Amino acid sequence: MKQTEKTFFVNGKIFTADEKTPEASAMAVENGRICWIGETEEVHGGDAPVVDLQGRRVIPGFVDAHMHPVILADFQKQITIMPPKITSIEELKEAIKEKREEQGPEKWIEGWGYDEEGLLEKRSPNRYDLDAVCSDAPVSLMRTCAHIRCVNSIALSLAGIDRNTPDPPGGEIERDENGEPTGVLKENARNLLAPLLPVASKEQKVENLLELGALLNSQGVTSVCDMGNLDATDNIPIYEAAAKKGFAQKVGVYYMWDFFAKDGSFTLSPEKLNRNQQIFAAGLKLIGDGSISGRTAWMNRPFKGSTDEYGISVCSDDLVESAVAFCKKNHCQLSMHAMGGRAIERMVNRAAAETPWTTDGIPYVRVEHVTDPTMDSIRKAAACGISFVTQPIFMYAETASYRKNLGLDWMRQCYPVRTMLKEGVVTGFSTDAPATFWAVPSDPFPGLKQAVTRIAADGTDCGSEQAVDIKTAITLYTKGAAQAAGFQNVGVLTPGYHADFAVLDRDILTIPSEEIDKVQVAETYADGVCVYRR
Repeated sequence: MKQTEKTFFVNGKIFTADEKTPEASAMAVENGRICWIGETEEVHGGDAPVVDLQGRRVIPGFVDAHMHPVILADFQKQITIMPPKITSIEELKEAIKEKREEQGPEKWIEGWGYDEEGLLEKRSPNRYDLDAVCSDAPVSLMRTCAHIRCVNSIALSLAGIDRNTPDPPGGEIERDENGEPTGVLKENARNLLAPLLPVASKEQKVENLLELGALLNSQGVTSVCDMGNLDATDNIPIYEAAAKKGFAQKVGVYYMWDFFAKDGSFTLSPEKLNRNQQIFAAGLKLIGDGSISGRTAWMNRPFKGSTDEYGISVCSDDLVESAVAFCKKNHCQLSMHAMGGRAIERMVNRAAAETPWTTDGIPYVRVEHVTDPTMDSIRKAAACGISFVTQPIFMYAETASYRKNLGLDWMRQCYPVRTMLKEGVVTGFSTDAPATFWAVPSDPFPGLKQAVTRIAADGTDCGSEQAVDIKTAITLYTKGAAQAAGFQNVGVLTPGYHADFAVLDRDILTIPSEEIDKVQVAETYADGVCVYRR
């Protein structure tokens, strides 16, 4: 649905994210697009409808360039292992016990979001914790990073995992001092459970997605990238069905290549890849390493407290080469998850050896997270047009894990956003929801606050020399994210672009930076239609 009748929006404080006209007070929308922008006193619209913005701040709709909406929507139905409800393994065990009593034996119990440093015991739950409260139903808990899964003994048995099971390539079955699996499955080992987990019906997934869409509307998020599933499901039909029922966000869908590389019938048609539609296929996704908080990111130096713990390199050279070949043939984007310096260097160097294969200014390769890049990787990405998509919410919400695994000095060097911009890298912000330790992981405002202050939720200084101003932060969450992901005519309030914007309850450009996370969205418009009003 889009606004077809020409409508004027007046008396606003409009931040456009357009360098040519960064501020305005009025704009006109027709057929879902902005057709004019300027000042209120210039409006002479005759009988055209007029919307009074009442002096409020307007910004482009947020573009979350890296999240997992279908997974997040489904996770909302599971046990949420986060404060304030769950702050310890004992409280987690009680929640599992309640779920078991509620649904009976044999049915899967699932949960998501735990972080060792957010639990009183400062350790991961294990099979023995879970067995103590549930011995007759399989339990699977996903860590906040979504790269580690904790399961009980029944789940291990169903997956055929025992002391003799070898670690899969790019994964680790954690074992105790006796060689027995602890129930903690890292990186590719977590996928050993994937075929066994219950799958919601398409109808239920659509309903879950509609609920999430309403939440995103309330947060001013008008475009998202779905960065892939942990199985071979195609999410596009789910989005298309949800869109028919009112799901408003524009969506670029990426396919996790691990699950499609050996499927000779897998293809992305030109129709699917057409970015001028609400739901489109954007390209492929590879996982290059793990996470900082899980100590599985592939680093250039060992994690704090170790001399030889550098993390895990997850994907094989063959998988990388087949993904490059597919993307070149289909002229679509290749996305590589790379947090550690070694993983970033590996992907940037491989991509830099290619001639760009995309058109319309779309980066042919995008690197996700980019926690600890070297200057060489940053400069090479800038020179080759490789985009970086990063998440300021990570250090804001997961400071305890970063501090433990890296130490303060190293942590403060991470996510060098100001340096990336200075060197000319196309950079975008996002949340990676639900893969972070935050109760409402899709909320963009805590991430904006972190980018501007570089102060974490617990007050830790995360490296103020890499802070950016609020206009830059908003631009990275709108225009920058759209450019990094290759959205067309999105992220800027200028003629010809989609009329996707958020009206805020206070002026985010003038309030104290420590109050940025308190900002709320008053109204959200998608293609000129109001899809949310508080």
